[in-house]
Amino acid sequence: VRDAPEPPTDGKAFAGGGSAADWRYAGWQPSDPLEARPAPAEPAVGALFSPGGDGDPDHHCSAVVVHSPGGDLIATAAHCVYGGGFRTNLAFAPGYRDGVAPYGIWVPTRIDVDPRWTQDQDPDHDVAFLRLRRPGYPGQRLEDVTGAMTLTLGAELPAPARLVGYPNFSEQPLECQNTAVPAGPTQVRLDCADVPNGTSGGPVTTGRTALIGVIGGRDGGGDEETSYSVRFGDDVRALYERSTTSPAP
Repeated sequence: VRDAPEPPTDGKAFAGGGSAADWRYAGWQPSDPLEARPAPAEPAVGALFSPGGDGDPDHHCSAVVVHSPGGDLIATAAHCVYGGGFRTNLAFAPGYRDGVAPYGIWVPTRIDVDPRWTQDQDPDHDVAFLRLRRPGYPGQRLEDVTGAMTLTLGAELPAPARLVGYPNFSEQPLECQNTAVPAGPTQVRLDCADVPNGTSGGPVTTGRTALIGVIGGRDGGGDEETSYSVRFGDDVRALYERSTTSPAP
């Protein structure tokens, strides 16, 4: 992966819940047909790499930059970073496309997952937050380089939504739009076909930058027809606050 710097953009603020109906009026419409298609790379979404001897492709998951006080935070699925133990050699390439990382390569300084995931792989806690640094660029903040999405808790559903992620064997992201609906009290469901492995951890958004989920949760994130996410609420708030207020080791 080639690392090349890029000018900074502005981050966004933390938010509570609310309606996303304004995006409908801005011209949102579901994908037609309801299947994922290639999408342009975007600064705040990237591929999560873990090269090693585990048999996975180099980039095995996706992740998204989330606004935080330190400007150094990404969200992904817990199963992307922990499965019987924490993955090693993790690296995040925001805006990745065709072997190029235009916003740099970033590595974790801290990884937070809920204990209910590490103990039982509870699908209602398949969320992780990682704080990152860019080797060779001391003091540079990820969010200042890429911008960030807004962690949005208790979003009103159904809502117009979009998912983005990097398939394991693709060098560019894909996207799909449809209405996100509740899947019980703890999960979000979005029906779109052809969302393959590797997209786990990618953002589920409503509005333009409101992050209401990351692909994961039930059935490891879904199947070829349906994607799931943990529904962001008090547990995700607690995990976010732990990640952003605890010191990096």
